[in-house]
Amino acid sequence: MSAEQIYEDLRARIGHYTPDAELWLKAQLAAEINQLKRERNAVILGHNYMEPALFHTVPDITGDSLYLSREAAATDKDIIVFCGVRFMAETAKILNPGKTVLIPALPAGCSLAASITAADVRRLKAQFPGVPVVTYINTYADVKAESDICCTSGNAKAVVESLGSETVIFLPDEYLAANVAQETGKHIIFPTHNGAAQYDTTLDYQIVGWNGRCEVHEKFTVEDIIAIRQDHPDVLILAHPECSPEVVAASDYSGSTTGLIRAVETTDAPEYLLLTECSMGDNIAAANPQKNMLRLCSVRCPHMNQIQLQDTRDALRYTQYVVTVPEEIRRRAYQAVERMLHIG
Repeated sequence: MSAEQIYEDLRARIGHYTPDAELWLKAQLAAEINQLKRERNAVILGHNYMEPALFHTVPDITGDSLYLSREAAATDKDIIVFCGVRFMAETAKILNPGKTVLIPALPAGCSLAASITAADVRRLKAQFPGVPVVTYINTYADVKAESDICCTSGNAKAVVESLGSETVIFLPDEYLAANVAQETGKHIIFPTHNGAAQYDTTLDYQIVGWNGRCEVHEKFTVEDIIAIRQDHPDVLILAHPECSPEVVAASDYSGSTTGLIRAVETTDAPEYLLLTECSMGDNIAAANPQKNMLRLCSVRCPHMNQIQLQDTRDALRYTQYVVTVPEEIRRRAYQAVERMLHIG
């Protein structure tokens, strides 16, 4: 598509809230990126949390982090540009060791992934010997390498149940772990840490959690839901399972990013509200213009916001920033991710 065609498409999708001059500038950048993509034999993956002008122009594939990594594993392109945060690009590299994987912005981290280290996992394994470790996909490669199996927000319950173990360690999202505990009927504990992360193993438990949170999803509250229902009693409220169990319980539906998208596509509700990252809300609204989304969705992930069209262009132009994973870590992390892929 030419810059003019991209501009017209963006204008139809997001022109009602984006200045015309900004749309034209972004359309020119997108056209330049698409040309570089062809020249470099590259594929661009766009996470659902990318800002709309990027999400709706340059990615060849869009979706959640696991879907994107699955698709990347099948690509015949030489270069993978992952428009998402670092742990996502690492997962693509874990599954594609022979490809060049680029992340457009080096500082694009994740509060949840940063909440736990490989050393933390090793200490837990030493204190709970033989207990299998389930690690959320939203973690760095060295943490995945210490795990038995990974999971996503969409298959976490299935992964836990697949282990056939009375007790599991579930890391690092405390809210997702608590929501899984409710779904599986397991008793979860978040024992108090001391400096060495030692837990009281005399407590009754079936899931050992960790006090990590997503800095976006932890901001939504039950009070938000009560207030919105007072003015919009027929609204369908959709929450990501990284929200607190109280928020999930007060919502009408909870699911992964893919699940939220499908719920909006299929609902007949007169209005819907998304309790998740705001750019994802913008992207869903742009894809479903015939449906009425309430605009409470206003929490932007500061890490995802690091990824912009100009950064994506420069990643391709200068082959920056290359994502590497040491082979010994990659091999062990691959086993945990591969086990998850068989669960679905």
